Amino acid sequence: MEKAPERVRKPSPRYKVLLHNDPVNSMEYVVTTLRQVVPSLSEQDAIAVMLEAHNTGIGLVIVCDIEPAEFYCETLKAKGLSSTIEPES
Repeated sequence: MEKAPERVRKPSPRYKVLLHNDPVNSMEYVVTTLRQVVPSLSEQDAIAVMLEAHNTGIGLVIVCDIEPAEFYCETLKAKGLSSTIEPES
């Protein structure tokens, strides 16, 4: 019996959602907004992202597929935060 060749599914590319330092909004607002937009972030995770952006200029919010990455990025922007996405590589 010949076995049919198995299809190898390539995992879809992943994207980083990045938060840029924000000299306008309060730290509390940034943390609250991160938790509203990305429900999987804990309070501690949101604080860590905010501090990373504050101290280094950019913070990694989440790594995910392109559709949720675009949604998170656009929603953060709509709430007054500066955000971009880039391939995980």
